[in-house]
Amino acid sequence: MKSHKILVVDDVPRNIQILGNILSKEGYQVAYAHNGEQALSIVSYQSFDLILLDIMMPGKDGYEICEILKGNEGTRETPIIFLTARVDMESIIKGFEVGGQDYITKPFNTSELLARVRTHIQLQEQKKSLFELNQSLEMKVNERTQQLEDAYKRLGILEKTKTDFLAIISHELRTPLNGITGLTTLLNQTELTKEQKEYLTYLEAVSNRLARFSDIALLITSLKVNNYEPDLMPTAVKFLSEMAVEQFTESHKDIKLDVEIQNVKEDILIAADADLIRKSLELLMENVVKYAGEDCQILLRTQSNNHLVSIECIDNGPGFNPQSLKYIFELFSTGDIIHEEGSGLSLAAIKLIMDFHNGKIQVNNSKEGGAIVTLSFPKI
Repeated sequence: MKSHKILVVDDVPRNIQILGNILSKEGYQVAYAHNGEQALSIVSYQSFDLILLDIMMPGKDGYEICEILKGNEGTRETPIIFLTARVDMESIIKGFEVGGQDYITKPFNTSELLARVRTHIQLQEQKKSLFELNQSLEMKVNERTQQLEDAYKRLGILEKTKTDFLAIISHELRTPLNGITGLTTLLNQTELTKEQKEYLTYLEAVSNRLARFSDIALLITSLKVNNYEPDLMPTAVKFLSEMAVEQFTESHKDIKLDVEIQNVKEDILIAADADLIRKSLELLMENVVKYAGEDCQILLRTQSNNHLVSIECIDNGPGFNPQSLKYIFELFSTGDIIHEEGSGLSLAAIKLIMDFHNGKIQVNNSKEGGAIVTLSFPKI
């Protein structure tokens, strides 16, 4: 068991003798100082768990010595109990003001003396334990914080690596695809057998599918890069809808397509990056064409109220598997038997675009059949 050290400071030898006997019998290690200067010298090379300090001493009195001890880093936390014959309130208050923790009146009552000594030593031990615990916790927090910072840095490196990899893959796909597209165009202008034409048609479909995937992958990669800044400008919804339909029909001349634009007024504006929103509408129409069959019908309908402008894309296709609607916007995850091979990727790209516009995308199945995809924007 630890033997606690106590310094007794009193200029009366009889008081020192009495205190020494009482404390020694209780197992405390006791050191003595006959005046304040001697006490300061002792504490400069020895630490104590408690100091019993007489107030009335020659030279510096107990109040002055207490102030010096409390001003010193090495003794600031050591509890001090004043020994005094004074019982007036002014003296007691002054003792507390200069930093004393308690006081004991002379002549000493043994039981009271020991009780106060034990109390303050226990408080000091608890204070030290709490300080050590706080230090230990702080070290653990710092270690954990450093681990998290290191993990975050590694995650950032991995994220950048993944982004760079996707960008490279998408770019490298595009280069040979351009060559394949050019060759198929040339082959279509030559004499081919029926079987060769079937092969060529299949080759064109596969290359177009790869080109579409490459375009979407590049779009997602650019949107996921932190430094991407969309150019949001007031733009007419009617203009965006008409441009999207015009470019889409131009690139799908071989498909029987019925696209209707409804409820679009000239004065309905949204803050938008026109290219991104046009691309979103084109991706929606591409999904409809892919899954609605040869005779597909698309309705682009605009709704507007005091707060929101919504563009609805309504189709006559098979609709979405209800289970897939829970995670339809996750990258590379469709979870839908009907809508497979890329529709989820397209919707994930549109979700990223809408996030940049502080907007929302909602996907639902229509009671009459087909799907309804709604893009909602804050009204300006």
